[in-house]
Amino acid sequence: MYILPDDSIFELIARVAEREDVEAYVIGGYVRDHILGREHPEKDIDIVVLGDGVRMARAVAREIDPRIRVTVFKTFGTAMFRSGSYDIEFVGARKESYSRNSRKPAILPGTIEDDQNRRDFTVNALAISLNRQNFGEVIDPFGGLNDIENKILRTPLDPETTFSDDPLRMMRAVRFASQLSFSVSDETLASIRRNNARITIVSAERITVELNKIIATETPSTGFLLLEETGLLPVILPELSRLKGVEDKEGKGHKDNFHHTLKVLDNVAAGSNDIWLRWAALLHDIAKPVTKKFVQGIGWTFHGHEFIGAKMVPEIFSRLKLPLNDRMRYVKKLVGLHLRPIALVQDEVTDSAVRRLLFEAGDDIDDLMLLCEADITSGNRMKVKKHRENFALVRRKLKEIEEKDAVRTFQPPVHGDEIISAFGIEPGPMVGIIKTAIKDAILDGVIANEHEAARQYMLLKGRELGLTPR
Repeated sequence: MYILPDDSIFELIARVAEREDVEAYVIGGYVRDHILGREHPEKDIDIVVLGDGVRMARAVAREIDPRIRVTVFKTFGTAMFRSGSYDIEFVGARKESYSRNSRKPAILPGTIEDDQNRRDFTVNALAISLNRQNFGEVIDPFGGLNDIENKILRTPLDPETTFSDDPLRMMRAVRFASQLSFSVSDETLASIRRNNARITIVSAERITVELNKIIATETPSTGFLLLEETGLLPVILPELSRLKGVEDKEGKGHKDNFHHTLKVLDNVAAGSNDIWLRWAALLHDIAKPVTKKFVQGIGWTFHGHEFIGAKMVPEIFSRLKLPLNDRMRYVKKLVGLHLRPIALVQDEVTDSAVRRLLFEAGDDIDDLMLLCEADITSGNRMKVKKHRENFALVRRKLKEIEEKDAVRTFQPPVHGDEIISAFGIEPGPMVGIIKTAIKDAILDGVIANEHEAARQYMLLKGRELGLTPR
């Protein structure tokens, strides 16, 4: 016997179910998280009824508030509405299966046992009765309570059947293991390895939802190590998988860039919940395999991997159906700039170099610095200490230059219209040349970032180019 949380919504659903003469059960993630005592349980409540789920949803919504709008998904026979902080979804108990090459299931009415059979994992197959005769009783046909206690993920049925029916469940196994700090049973892991290629029939959108949830976990490396171990990673994100391994030549090796990347990702995750900054960490060294070169007397080099990596970001985002908007451009920018602060650390920190970094990073400079500091994964304590001290110097310089020159939100003090008017010329390449010269003079500290200094420099530059001021 298990008592539901003290929430009137379940009492209300139970009353409506009795009136409608149907059996009703809470099932899935809400039950699992409530039993786990998770601090922030899912706000999605799934209700299974032995009967018409849509009709039940409308009846419950009317009981709560006749003005509530119920959304119906006819294809799946489900309906949902929002009440307070909950999204409540109702569905008739069903059987569900996929053909070998289909992404859409065939659905038939079923019993509560049938509905539990089709669930992905035993911990998600737990149901709690909302019926008068056994209200609050846990229905646990597969030992889900025991698996919760032992922190293990198993499938209710033979994993071959479970993953064949819906291959996305392989990704979900990795995601739940990451989110809940559970292990995956040996039998389940072995089945994922055998079936990993079948993930290709799942849409990129569904795969990416799971990827983002893995990236959003407290220690995302856990999920990516599992993706690699099961053979899913080479299928869904081969560029990341190719980072794995160390090559040795003439006694010189390089670090394993796969494990380095995951360490950087975890470091960023410790300092930020921003999913797109975490994507930048995941992809920051993505071009190292294609730029790797052995140079006699020097060793392994990866020249230009930041620029090539930035060019790879749009293609990866497009393939995974990630947004091709400012978020993609943000990730691309950080990948392209991630060596710049490191270069400042290694060289003398000049005002000019800092101004150019501020100009190119703009409002993303703080995120860039977080990424770059996360990129320090050396096992040499003295080297790490030195890098951190140098980064502290760069941060002080950034603050000083920004306060003095306001370069972060740089706007040209002299615009194209003023250049055209000053020299009586037509719009064209000459205007761009002068504007670039002014920008470079400001960034190099030749002139101040203010209008009069920029105007005088414009006149000087125009004369050098053979133009006569009006």
